[in-house]
Amino acid sequence: MAITRFLFAGLLLFTMLLSFSYAAITPTSPLSIGQTLISSNKVYELGFFSPNNTQDHQYVGIWFKDTTPQVVVWVANREKPITDSTANLAISSNGSLLLSNGKHGVVWSTGVTFASSECRVELSDSGNLIVIDNVSLRFLWQSFEHLGDTLLPSSSLTYNLATGEKRVLTSWKSYTNPSPGDFVGLITPQVPSQGFIMRGSTPHWRSGPWAKTRFTGLPFMDESYTTPFSLHQDVNGSGYFSFFQRSYNLSRVTLTSEGYLKLFHHSGINWVFDYEAPSHSCDIYGVCGPFGVCVWSVPVQCKCFKGFIPKSVEEWKRGNWTEGCVRRTELLCQGKSTGKDVNIFHPVANIKPPDFYEFANAVNAEECYQSCLRNCSCLALAYIQGIGCLMWNQELMDAVQYPSGGELLSIRLAHSELDGNKRKKTIVVSTVSLTLFVILGFAAFGLWRCRVEHNAHIAKDPWRNDLNPQVVPGLDFFEMNTIQAATDNFSLSNKLGQGGFGSVYKGKLQDGKEIAVKRLSSSSGQGKEEFMNEILLISKLQHRNLVRVLGCCIEGEEKLLIYEFMVNKSLDTFIFDSRKRLEIDWPKRFDIIQGIARGLLYLHHDSRLRVIHRDLKVSNILLDEKMNPKISDFGLARMYQGTQYQDNTRRVVGTLGYMAPEYAWTGMFSEKSDIYSFGVLLLEIISGEKISRFRNGEEGKTLLAYAWDSWCETKGVDFLDRDLADSCHPSEVGRCVQIGLLCVQHQPVDRPNTPELLSMLTTTSDLPSPKQPTFTVHSRADESMSSDLITDNGMTQSVIQGR
Repeated sequence: MAITRFLFAGLLLFTMLLSFSYAAITPTSPLSIGQTLISSNKVYELGFFSPNNTQDHQYVGIWFKDTTPQVVVWVANREKPITDSTANLAISSNGSLLLSNGKHGVVWSTGVTFASSECRVELSDSGNLIVIDNVSLRFLWQSFEHLGDTLLPSSSLTYNLATGEKRVLTSWKSYTNPSPGDFVGLITPQVPSQGFIMRGSTPHWRSGPWAKTRFTGLPFMDESYTTPFSLHQDVNGSGYFSFFQRSYNLSRVTLTSEGYLKLFHHSGINWVFDYEAPSHSCDIYGVCGPFGVCVWSVPVQCKCFKGFIPKSVEEWKRGNWTEGCVRRTELLCQGKSTGKDVNIFHPVANIKPPDFYEFANAVNAEECYQSCLRNCSCLALAYIQGIGCLMWNQELMDAVQYPSGGELLSIRLAHSELDGNKRKKTIVVSTVSLTLFVILGFAAFGLWRCRVEHNAHIAKDPWRNDLNPQVVPGLDFFEMNTIQAATDNFSLSNKLGQGGFGSVYKGKLQDGKEIAVKRLSSSSGQGKEEFMNEILLISKLQHRNLVRVLGCCIEGEEKLLIYEFMVNKSLDTFIFDSRKRLEIDWPKRFDIIQGIARGLLYLHHDSRLRVIHRDLKVSNILLDEKMNPKISDFGLARMYQGTQYQDNTRRVVGTLGYMAPEYAWTGMFSEKSDIYSFGVLLLEIISGEKISRFRNGEEGKTLLAYAWDSWCETKGVDFLDRDLADSCHPSEVGRCVQIGLLCVQHQPVDRPNTPELLSMLTTTSDLPSPKQPTFTVHSRADESMSSDLITDNGMTQSVIQGR
């Protein structure tokens, strides 16, 4: 036995010394021990490894190539280690991936076969192991659909009620044993979804319901970490949760063998720990039992909700809280909202929403309250920003009270629960009221004098009356002399750019903060409506991929908007410049494309306002110091209701070449008209060519026609700016060209919606084939032109205004 092990170790050492990297695994070139398959960006590596540094148990896995220590993110043969030095990973003639343990036979396979005789295996730049049909280039199998213990950017946790499919994370048995462990991480199909760590069939940890951009049960998670996360659900009973890579750092989410979800990023030198859950004793599911609240403190403390008492006082005193609490006074519910015997709702702040909630359609908090009041089985309610109305008809389980953050939960109690405190409250309120009356009397006089002076100043400009703090909370009004000093009186040396709306200047405030000042010209065509619209919209929209407005200045004919300063100006200054275009290679351009899509998703679906931009183009994409894209210029944007698919305008405004056909000719705009603009923008970023100036060949083909020809002939590979060819993965470029063509389809129904668009950009799922674009605009080089177009719906002439 000892001799056999010695020979086996010797063979392994020999093969490792002769190791080399494979570009792909084909039926004629399997992967053997000591050989590795490396992604084209040299970030991920596939090969044989031993987690406990012994050579008698080998596994096939994917890990980060140049990081120390080795971090394995996916394992094929988790339950059946390799023990033979002649083992290899091969692909059969029918497309099945096979791991052979030498003479011991196949120990792992993809388990499916395909009607294809020409296949290969590649490791993508996202860490996804893919079986590809060489003929159709279709993905036949991918490791992202069979997750291990790690979630990578572009991979996702999913569920599909129709097919029963779900993707979950499964922990290792231990740090040296990759076989499936005790813990499983998943998202639930309830609406809204929440994340769980399960230990067998028992919940171990719960995230709380998803609220557009965050989990409500993670109030202390830094916003910079939550921003990359995304969770989407559709009406067909499917959903997926994924995250995006921040900046240039490698990142991952791992479910450990002890049951912790841990978020890491790589600093370039080592792995940096960002966040973990559970992180506190209160995070353990149901630690305080039904109707119990875990108080976030050290040591941990449980209490009962108001109106409830411990179910077992003796056990509660011993620190065994799992039996929870019971109601002290039973409810008397008649389904009415009047009378002494009706129930009341007691608000509790800073709460992690309990489990077993139900989503209810309610347009505001009052309707949510009334709906719960009329329902005798409704025990509690919460109206949460980013979700809406949640109700509880079952026991309140796994509630946590934080020192700050969390949500406001209203619990139904018998009216008598509050009567005992009425007399004490009356005495306190009376005393305090008398004292406040005297103080407020003096304060009121002072405020009256200030208001008289303030109104006298505001009355000079009626525009400013429309921008009071109640309309736009937190809006800063800058004085003209402050802006003149910051911009050196709008000197030419500080001028950043010129557009149809006016000029943009760089400025520096007295505290050193750099700003960008948009100075609207009286002839810009952007009047009070557009100016007000931009302030009202952008001041209420907060997202990492949207530019942030700091305030405004209105004085006489002067209308100024003050923004955060973007060091790298707009995207068009890079991709349309013969020198600067080389500064953003394909990986950076792909990051920018994804960032714009995330900003668009926020506007269309995740923000509470739901916004159609209507003027999405390259010059309206600004870049910060890290080249992160930010969508700007919301003067033409319009809000729409959550159920509203499209709207109509009699005044068609925007930029020729970017406008969708149905908008340019009929005035109909929707989410899909922004998708069309994104498609044009995407093709410009890939090619480095401007749609309004591009002409190819003797026929003078437009950029869309050229993109179509490229996709038909080479699947879009030759469409990329030639100077960037060395920095790209051809299949990734081709996929983006295909997505761009899908976005510019003539019929809106043929274009993807925004969640589908982001999924196409961040996953490797199959894409539908586009149809040939049929709408092109032969515009002039001067984008500031105006042109009258006659619409075909009986409308009057609509003016298309250049921006």
